[in-house]
Parts: sequence; structure tokens; C-alpha cells
Amino acid sequence: MDLHLELRGPRVRAGLSDALREAVRSGRLPAGSRLPASRTLAADLGIARSTVTECYAELVAEGLLTARQGSGTRVAQRAAPRRVAATGSPGGSNRRRATHGLLPGAADFAEFPRTPWLAAARRALAVAPPDAFGYGDPLGRIELRTALADYLSRVRGVDAEPERIVICPGFHHGLTLTARALKARGVRAVAVEGYGLGLYRALLTDAGVSIPPLLVDEHGARTGDLTSLNGAGAVLLTPAHQFPTGVALSAERRAAAIDWARTTGGLILEDDYDGEFRYDRKPVGALQGLDPERVVYFGTASKALAPALRVAWLVAPEHLLPDIAAAKGPVDTVSALEQLTLAEFITSGGFDRHVRSRRQTYRRRRDQLVEALAQRAPEVRVTGMAAGLQAVLELPLGTERSVLHAAARQGLMVSGMAEFRHQGLGGPAAAQDALVVNYSAVSDSAWGGALNALCSVMP
Repeated sequence: MDLHLELRGPRVRAGLSDALREAVRSGRLPAGSRLPASRTLAADLGIARSTVTECYAELVAEGLLTARQGSGTRVAQRAAPRRVAATGSPGGSNRRRATHGLLPGAADFAEFPRTPWLAAARRALAVAPPDAFGYGDPLGRIELRTALADYLSRVRGVDAEPERIVICPGFHHGLTLTARALKARGVRAVAVEGYGLGLYRALLTDAGVSIPPLLVDEHGARTGDLTSLNGAGAVLLTPAHQFPTGVALSAERRAAAIDWARTTGGLILEDDYDGEFRYDRKPVGALQGLDPERVVYFGTASKALAPALRVAWLVAPEHLLPDIAAAKGPVDTVSALEQLTLAEFITSGGFDRHVRSRRQTYRRRRDQLVEALAQRAPEVRVTGMAAGLQAVLELPLGTERSVLHAAARQGLMVSGMAEFRHQGLGGPAAAQDALVVNYSAVSDSAWGGALNALCSVMP
């Protein structure tokens, strides 16, 4: 093994001993770490082997190192550095350590399909062409784009050819590319839903565009209001399952959005973040299928598989593709091996099987949540569709903040609806008190305790 040491002072042996002590006591060499052989370290440092041997023996005598025949020289277990206990936050005595995380954006990562994913990786690697190990096509591997074109058409009703699909390391990156392309075309404003992730609103403003809000109600974003937003050249929507309110964009409002885009030359940016997870047997197809030249469609593997894969995609209108490609640059930004594995996972049916399994689990958890609240907190109503990875719990007016404080005291991490509200929404009529509860975020073994803790803090 390699070991970086800086020898200080005129005496080589003393300098080496001090450097080794510092590396052990600082934790840079953790307990149990194996040190380089004396001959190797001597050659690396350009010093006599006997000097290294004497230093090792000295530190063994001090108890910092151990030396056993056949096991080499290692850092002693008792030489582990002492950790300074973290100080509690103000008011920490009234707040339990977080034990249940129900925040949006996470899933039960223990359920990642390791065995079938590994099998798909082996098959993909066995037949990978030599060019897969190069820098690759900036738009992504053709194998994955072809697999996605078939899958999205079959499952989400997306009209896509492989040539119009761009692979990205996440929705965040895909939206950044599109925002740059729109800015280059002179777009000054991108309308957004009145409730959504502030992260994406910040991304758009950082790209230099304004973000006027659209009110959201039980029928989704009020897309009919787009005609009154002067200067808006695009709109960002979550039509299949509005985040975070959990409603679907009604047929009339879907049509209104398409009509606005055709009339004005605007673009719809469709975030289909969890379209695979619908539990009431009434699937809503992608908005993109209504007019592929007026919609940029975004999808991701983060919700169905895991964010760690860093694989997402967008389907661009033909006229916008050159601008998005220019914004992306000349180098692929997603691991070709992950792309090949996902392509194999999709075409072999592994992805469908995994999604079906997760769908059953999440539907069961949502049903259990609805039933538990009906019994223990009848004043709290679960709103939105039976879909996705989170549910909205509508609270009595004026109670959201107190419920969040009570949840924190119980060690329950959960989000309030106010966290997602656009600052530009005016008037109290646009506000609502609610919790956004991610029922996919904990393991099966922890779900019962999380559900009990949640019910216990309801008003």
C-alpha cells in the first residue's frame, strides 16, 4: 500500500516516528490499518530500511502499532483517536434524536434490487462494445436511449425516438440544460406551479429567468392563467402527479396547456418524476404524447431504483435538441457502464418486475396510512391521488407549525406544505395547512413505528 508521510527536522528517524504518530493519532491511519512493508516504505522515502524497522519497533513498544508474523505491521486497536462528543443544538433537551425519516425525496434503499441488477451488469459488461469504455456520445449510450424509447412509449405513452433522448445525471441537470437552451433562445420567464421544490425554482432563477407562479387546486395547476403571464415562454409542470399536493392535472387543463403552447410557441417542461406509481388502476399518460414538439419530457431512475445511479433522461422536441446538446457539451456525463446495465435491466424485464413489486408495497403502506388516520385522527384527511411515494395530510387550519414541532419532539422528520409554497403566491386563500408524508422512505420493519409516531402527533 502507498502511504504519504512528510518527514520534518534534520533527524530522519525522529522525523519518521513523529510522522507516523501524527498519522495514527489524527485518525488518518485508522485502527487495524496495515502499514507498508519496511522495504517498500524505505524505498518510497529514499531512506535506509533499518531506519524504518527501528521506527516500527519503537511504535510497537509504545502500543501504537502491532506486529505479528504473517500479518505485517498494523495500527493497534487501542490507538484509535478519541472523538469529541458533538454538542447538542439549542433546545436539544426538548427534541429527540430523529428516528423516523418521512421526508420527500428518499425511498427504502434497502430494497434496491442488488441481485438482478448485478446479473444485468454482468450480462451488459460481457457484450459491451469496445467504444463503451471511451468518452462516448454526449447524448448518452444508444443502447439505453433505444431501451427507454420502447419503455416510455409502452408505459407512459411518450412519443420518442432514441435520437431525441438525452441521458443526464439527474433531473436537476436536465432542467439546467433546458433552462440554458431556453435562455439562449431569449426566454425571459418560465412559469412554475405554486407549490413545488424550491430547489428547482432556484435553478431557474440562477439561469436568469423569472418564475411567475400558477395557482394549484384540486384539479392541478391553473394552466388557463398562462395566457395572462406576459413574457412566459415555458412552464414547468408535474401533470401526472403534482408535487407536493398529489393531484393530477385535469383533462381540461392539460388541453389548455397544450393550446397555450401551440398558440404562443411556448414549451411545456413535464417532470414525470413518479409516473410508474399509480395505485387506483387509472393511469394518466404523459402530457408529451399530446404534442411532442411542444413538450420536453423528463424522467428519472431515482424514484424507481435509486438516486445513486445518477441516471435520468429527457425527450426533447426536434427543434430544441441542438440547443440542449450544445448546452450539454461534447462529453457524456453519465457512466456508460451504468447506462448499459440499466438498458439491460429494462429490456430483460427486470425493471418492470422491480417497479411492480415496489408498487404493491407502496400501495399497501398508503392504505395503512389512510386506515390508521381514519381511526386515530379522524379530523385529518388524506388528499390527492392514490399514487406516488408520498401522501398529503390535510390539517385543521392553523395547526401545521404546531404539528411539525410535536413531530420533531417525537424524533419524526416530516415536511409541512408551507415548505413548498412559492413566495409569489398571494393571500391566505392560496395557503393550506398540511403535512407531506413520504411513506416509501423507511423499511418495512420501521414502517409500523413511524406510522404510530405520526398518528400520535396529529391534532
